[in-house]
Amino acid sequence: MERVKELLVILCFSLAGELAHECIPLPVPASIYGLLFLLTALKTGLLKADRIANSADFLIEIMPLLFVPAGVGLLASWDALRPVLLPVVAVTFVSTAAVFGVTGIVAQRMLSRKGGKEDE
Repeated sequence: MERVKELLVILCFSLAGELAHECIPLPVPASIYGLLFLLTALKTGLLKADRIANSADFLIEIMPLLFVPAGVGLLASWDALRPVLLPVVAVTFVSTAAVFGVTGIVAQRMLSRKGGKEDE
């Protein structure tokens, strides 16, 4: 029963994100609003992490399973995807490399600011 309560708390933040998406005229997905609300609640102390820890761990464990519908959707729209497959693959590789590079640079700068030691 505890896990159901934890999931309801997470779902409430998701619902708040959906409502914000309807009210705010920005091209931001509702899930991002929900995650920002959840982050704000955790950082301000309105919500303690241990109140949702078990359900959050469960959702992270099953995350690969949640990508199956997206993969099936890609297969279902193969006819529309085939003509633009090469540009999509190219953009995917370039953007992934850019994300890796920027993440690495930001992580190194944050570690050097805090005086952290990098593993060699």
